[in-house]
Order: sequence, then C-alpha cells, then structure tokens
Amino acid sequence: MTEETPGFEEKPDVPSGATPDDAEPKAAASPEGEGAAPAGDSNAQIAGLTAQLDQVRKALEERTADLQRLQAEFQNYRRRVERDRITVKEIAVANLLTELLPVLDDIGRARDHGEFVGGFKSVGESLETVAAKMGLQQFGKEGEPFDPTIHEALMHSYAPDVTETTCVAILQPGYRIGERTIRPARVAVAEPQPGAQTVKAEEASEAGEEKDNSSEEG
Repeated sequence: MTEETPGFEEKPDVPSGATPDDAEPKAAASPEGEGAAPAGDSNAQIAGLTAQLDQVRKALEERTADLQRLQAEFQNYRRRVERDRITVKEIAVANLLTELLPVLDDIGRARDHGEFVGGFKSVGESLETVAAKMGLQQFGKEGEPFDPTIHEALMHSYAPDVTETTCVAILQPGYRIGERTIRPARVAVAEPQPGAQTVKAEEASEAGEEKDNSSEEG
C-alpha cells in the first residue's frame, strides 16, 4: 500500500513548457447575447421613449400656441386702451375748445372792428396761441366752393359771376381739430343766376365761331 504524503496534492499533468496558468481550467465562453437585453426589449424601450418625446413635443407646441395667443390678445388690448385713451383726450379737448369758441368769436369781431388793442389784444392773442397748440384750426374763406359737410349756409342769393354754389361771406369761421369738425363755418352763399350758364355758353360758342371765321379770312 502506498502511503500518501501529508499536505501533498496531486496536480494535473502540465505539458512541458506550459505555465501554471495554463493548468487552470478556462471558463467556458458565455453564450452569445447572455447578459445583454434582448433585442425585443430594446425596441420596446426605444418606442416608449419616442412616444414620451412626442407627448412632450406636443405639449410644448400647445403651450407655445397658448403663449402666442395670449401675447396677441395683450397687444390688441394695449392698442385698444391706447386708442381709447387718445379718443377720450380728443373728446375732452374738443369739449373745452367748444366752450371757448364764443370767446374766440368775440376776439375776431374785435379785430375786425379795430378794437383789438392794449391788454385785451395781449390776452386774446395768448388765448388764440394756446388754442392752436391744442390743435384748434380755423377754416372758412370767401370765394371757396360751398361744402355742406363743413359749411352751414345762413344766407342765400344769386350772382352772375359764380359758376357754382360759392361762399361769398363768412359770417362765423368754422373750427376743427385734426379731421374732426367741431363747428361748421357759417356762411352766405350765392348760386349762379338761372339762365346765366346758357347765356355764357352761347357767348362762348359765338366767340369761337368768330375766331374760326377770322382764321379762314386770314
């Protein structure tokens, strides 16, 4: 019987020239894909992330549209408030200046009659300057065609030297602020005399014929 030496373990035969590590049994290579997620799970994960991204993008587009709508509404509101503010200011100024029109009429009459002198002249001119700075404009001149939108005819007559309804006298000047008329000009108007146009046309025709005859004789 062979005695075993204590502490001695048999080792597998190692080929000559081999290192001790070669004697270690090598772990079998793991099967292909072991330890990695299956392809199906990866596709499902990608699909889930894509769906979440689409939802986030859709929510972002909705919030952006909401912000744009709110911004447009705010811009419209601001323009409306500014327009209303300007309108209220114009109405207030027009009301104030309308109350001053009788005073301006008195100043105009005093000027026409040579009474616009001294301290009264200084105060009157200052008042006219302030009214002009506030946008008040006077209109109405003799000889201009009658316009019912800005003129109020208080007197009517016929005249042989007009070819259309004409303002022949300004009884009270008109006033406007910008494009807004706060008082029409009160005027006396004259219309062409009945038949005057026919006579003038005949005279013009005869003058033309005489000119033609003179040319032929020449």
